[in-house]
Amino acid sequence: MNILVGYIKDNAKAVFPLALVVVLLNLTLVPIGWSLVLRFLVGSILVIFGLSLFLVGVDIGITPMGSLTGTSLVKTNKLYVVLLGGLILGFMISIAEPGLMVLASQIDFVTLGALSSRMILVVVSIGFAIMVALGFLRVVLNISLKVFLLVCYIIVFILAFFTQPEFLAIAFDASGATTGILAVPFLLALAIGISSLRKDSKASEEDSFGLVAFASVGAIMAVMVLNLLIGAQDYAVASLEPVEVESVSILQPFLTFIPDALSESFISLLPLTAALFILQKILFKLGKEQFAKIVKGFLYAFVGLIVFLVGVNGGFMEVSSVMGFGLASLGNKIWLVLISFYLGFFTIIAEPAVYVLTHQIEDVTSGSIKRKAVNGALSIGVGLAVVMAVIRILTPSIQLWHYLLPGYIIAIAMMRFVPTLFVGIAFDAGGVATGPMTATFILAFVQGAASAFEGANLLRDGFGMIALVAMWPILTLQILGFIYQARSKKQGVDTDAAS
Repeated sequence: MNILVGYIKDNAKAVFPLALVVVLLNLTLVPIGWSLVLRFLVGSILVIFGLSLFLVGVDIGITPMGSLTGTSLVKTNKLYVVLLGGLILGFMISIAEPGLMVLASQIDFVTLGALSSRMILVVVSIGFAIMVALGFLRVVLNISLKVFLLVCYIIVFILAFFTQPEFLAIAFDASGATTGILAVPFLLALAIGISSLRKDSKASEEDSFGLVAFASVGAIMAVMVLNLLIGAQDYAVASLEPVEVESVSILQPFLTFIPDALSESFISLLPLTAALFILQKILFKLGKEQFAKIVKGFLYAFVGLIVFLVGVNGGFMEVSSVMGFGLASLGNKIWLVLISFYLGFFTIIAEPAVYVLTHQIEDVTSGSIKRKAVNGALSIGVGLAVVMAVIRILTPSIQLWHYLLPGYIIAIAMMRFVPTLFVGIAFDAGGVATGPMTATFILAFVQGAASAFEGANLLRDGFGMIALVAMWPILTLQILGFIYQARSKKQGVDTDAAS
């Protein structure tokens, strides 16, 4: 159980800065009452433990399944089997992603059920799955990673012209939320298996990245197409006004949500679990001991997801929303901006997926790009992303596309000059950065702030933060690619920047 203890420590490090700011704000600027603070602390413990159990399940069950699936699909030597496998597994992974489940629930709540969580989950997962399959096809047809990404984002920009501002925010948020703690390791494992189709070792290494980026683009396109299909509509939005909390039972909200969490977790993981048993029968044919270990991983993931959802919905997100509302209601808005930067800066440091990514970059660059440099750049970038989301709320004239359009134009232009390996890593990192803390605590914080302003629209302004957090690593890591390329040229190493 050393792996579980390790994850508990990592996730506790992620939650500690959030708990610290909640306690300090309760004592100073935003006194919300100790009853709600205690609920937050109970929720935090459940989030830490649930997320840790889930990640253990991903490590010993779901990721090995992804790796086995990738290599097994390749061994069939049949293109239609590879594409169909990518389509089915992409859908199953996306619909079980905890971050997307939380985002879909928030959309359902804010729109008073007009955009149901089930519809958002299904639509996003369809787009996700299609792009996973096309990502496989790209490898088979030897299409340039940069060209493929360029075409994808051109399509996104065209669709954006016909998309409502509310759906634009949801679309880009969904792209970050769906590539979280479940999807990223599974897709990376799949990509490694599929990249073995390429005989050239360098091409195979480059093809190990990029699949997460393609999948996230599929989520964006799917939500935009949904908007085109249902047409422009005005949605009534829920209120996030703080409630009287001193008389509310501390444990009751957690107990109340257990049946829903159980149901959501079962429905989300059932398709992937069924796929495991089918693939074992048809393709894997693992020994009893090895297969039992993978099944054990799925059980860990199931229990962890239940505990995580109970913690998030029982008090974790509610306190964040109340804090955002309270800070936005203060006369001096500088506190809202400073706390926003603090949340973004410290949350990203301890995200488990970021820890893996920074080690991966250090290994790939043979130590030329240090983990500390990557962590520092990501922390500053994500801190600024949350600040930009808050400034958009404070300044009604600023729309989300004012940030995203120039940001992605710069990111796409940079691809021409950055080594292909770093392009894949950078676009994948957008999904890695939007981890469970971002999709829960910081999302609720920004929504709480948006609800405090009469001129702000909770649906339009309360979403979009995840999109900004996902955009910054793309820029940051491509800049690091420039640095790596410059250092490599000094040492006489060809990085094939124009590939």
